[in-house]
Amino acid sequence: MNGTLSRRGFLRQSFAFSAIAGLGFGSLPSLAKPHEQAEGLQWLMVGDWGYENFTAQKTVAEAMQAYVHEHRLKPDALLMLGDNWYGDLTGGVDSPRWKTQFEEMYPRSSFDCPAYGVLGNHDYQRMPESKVEAELAYAKKNGTRWTMPSRWYSFEFPSAKPLVTVIALDSNMPHPQGNKAPGVNFTLTPEEQAEQLRWLKTELEKPRRTPYLIVIAHHPIYSNGPHGDHKVLIADWEPLLREHKAHLYLAGHDHDMQHLEFDGHPTSFVMSGGGGADLYTLKIDEAQRGPYAAKVYGFSHLQIAPDKLTLLHMDQAGKVIHGFTKTPEGAVSILS
Repeated sequence: MNGTLSRRGFLRQSFAFSAIAGLGFGSLPSLAKPHEQAEGLQWLMVGDWGYENFTAQKTVAEAMQAYVHEHRLKPDALLMLGDNWYGDLTGGVDSPRWKTQFEEMYPRSSFDCPAYGVLGNHDYQRMPESKVEAELAYAKKNGTRWTMPSRWYSFEFPSAKPLVTVIALDSNMPHPQGNKAPGVNFTLTPEEQAEQLRWLKTELEKPRRTPYLIVIAHHPIYSNGPHGDHKVLIADWEPLLREHKAHLYLAGHDHDMQHLEFDGHPTSFVMSGGGGADLYTLKIDEAQRGPYAAKVYGFSHLQIAPDKLTLLHMDQAGKVIHGFTKTPEGAVSILS
């Protein structure tokens, strides 16, 4: 694909999606099993969560806990979609914020599972020390669920009879100020950008033994929010997602909740950036490009079963505000 997709290029729910009748958002289709774990893997995701004023983060995190308990879920993984730390992370790997805003905010009692992290632009912001190095170091500590083996990495899940291949990327692309401007967002160098792209191509060319391929990063490739579409990621990554038929691209960065589909594209683009930072006003309405975009705090639930993925967006009260399913072959259905 060359350049930014036209707003007319998305699939309109009214005629291009197969709507599933009778599945009201007041209930959770295929998940409302009060006394048993629903089939498949249960992942929760949240982006833009490590805000300095963590009032909204606490509200969303408590909604996540309530949601898990209400539906008797045992999460298999958390996806932490970047901007993990805004502001100063005093003490780095030993900062007390790790306890208050991660370990206790998303407690093991509710989320006894790995928390896979990717790096956002605020993670690269030196305040004055590198938070990136602190996050990589914290992942090596004994007893933490924080999982970030490197700035970009891949894994299959579960380890036995895996259902999904995940590629976690660093979307902090070089900009004119680069790493020379103090106090602003630090990024990858051009050499690191090229190194990651070579690595990504190699990973995607490996034989895949899972029915699903998911790519996660902080910055969206396409977004209806104020940051808009990302020209570098469109040039570097979008053709690879198309070629290798990635099922989902999951991101944050714009502080809202989105789901974008484009005509003929195998990848569903999902943003879950409502984890606690100040919300952003959308620049493109979902009526123009969607099927869903809303300025709202919240989190997302991804159920991964052999026959389909189910992704649900929840608001800060833990109520479903949007959902869709996707088959291994790529058929998308909106839950309505």
